[in-house]
Amino acid sequence: MSLMKSFGVLKSSWNPSPQQYTIDNWMFRLHYKATVLFFLAASILVTSRQYIGEHIKCIADKGVSQRVMNSFCFFTSTFTVIKHLDANQLDSGNLAHPGVGPYGINSAEPIKKHAYYQWVPFVLFFQGIMFYLTHLLWKKMEGGRLKYLVNGLKYAAFSLEDKELEIKSKKQKQGQKKLMIPTKGDKTKKIQQIRNLFTQGIYVNRNWSTKLIVCEVLNVLHVIFQICLTNKFLGGHFISLGLHILSEGLNSNVDILDEVFPKVTKCTFHKYGPSGSIQHHDAMCVMALNVVNEKIYTGLWFWFAFILIGSILAVIWRILTIFLYSRSGIFNRLVFCTSSPGRLNPWRVLSLLNQVSFTDWLFLVYLSKNIDPMVFRDISQGISEDMQEKTGDKLLIDDVDGQKFS
Repeated sequence: MSLMKSFGVLKSSWNPSPQQYTIDNWMFRLHYKATVLFFLAASILVTSRQYIGEHIKCIADKGVSQRVMNSFCFFTSTFTVIKHLDANQLDSGNLAHPGVGPYGINSAEPIKKHAYYQWVPFVLFFQGIMFYLTHLLWKKMEGGRLKYLVNGLKYAAFSLEDKELEIKSKKQKQGQKKLMIPTKGDKTKKIQQIRNLFTQGIYVNRNWSTKLIVCEVLNVLHVIFQICLTNKFLGGHFISLGLHILSEGLNSNVDILDEVFPKVTKCTFHKYGPSGSIQHHDAMCVMALNVVNEKIYTGLWFWFAFILIGSILAVIWRILTIFLYSRSGIFNRLVFCTSSPGRLNPWRVLSLLNQVSFTDWLFLVYLSKNIDPMVFRDISQGISEDMQEKTGDKLLIDDVDGQKFS
């Protein structure tokens, strides 16, 4: 029950139902939905003591209370001794834990300090917010154009009456706007409005597609930035983390996870004794929090690798569409049949006129994703007729069955 309460805050911000309007592709949505959810869940997990107990517990002598030592070592830093990160000594029984061994006062032995765990929840939350920024940027650039055009046409395929009909649904929430089927007249007016705005070219300017491509490239650059940021945060070990895990596995007693996320560390507390002299108290600390941290950052490495490769492929795909949209009928048939299944392939009409720019083509693709295929057929056919009047070319409409109509 406590687990559900802790993650209940994500339920209100994460709506599993499909978007009402689609203005981007599935890879773009992985950035601002799945990735943000991952970071928010991780930041909640590392701050929830009921799952891992105390974040740190230190064993020290009786001169310092455990509560004081725990607080001191957590808010300052702990360390491991580099020379004791030795698998051979660990196998022979000379070491109790990787990186933990004798370390005298004022010793010159090289050590590795661990202070990042204090900042893990803050950094994870900050990274989650950053992955939402490109979506906000594109949403601002897009300016609600698709929403404006599509609004009122969601159920237009069922417009068979001269009056509006209300759609009653059990899933409709209280206070939610009523779902209405528009009249035949309203449907015709809306389709004519889209035809006019499209043919006049005043509603969707030539920068619409450029802005989308810029945001998709920003997604790639942002993932690279996040990888570098996380690598810096973990002391330069993050980039090679997943590769080490894949190549070495957990066969060695001292692996990369023990170096980056040690489960047992050392801590030194200094205080003044009764005579005024400085007393040194050596402690050994159990880092329960690092058990969770290593799972989070291991999963994050593989997730970053996935969305980086996917984002690069998305940009490559976008570049291919620039070259293929006006050259390949098979390509356009594939694009429009997957985005808006139906009999009409609008590219068969528009390609004859040779009047469509890449922005117009891309806008048509996203328009087809947001309305019913039959409504989109009416819109595309109307646009073709309007463009025929402007150019004087003969209009031919091909359907999927290969029949032609003039």
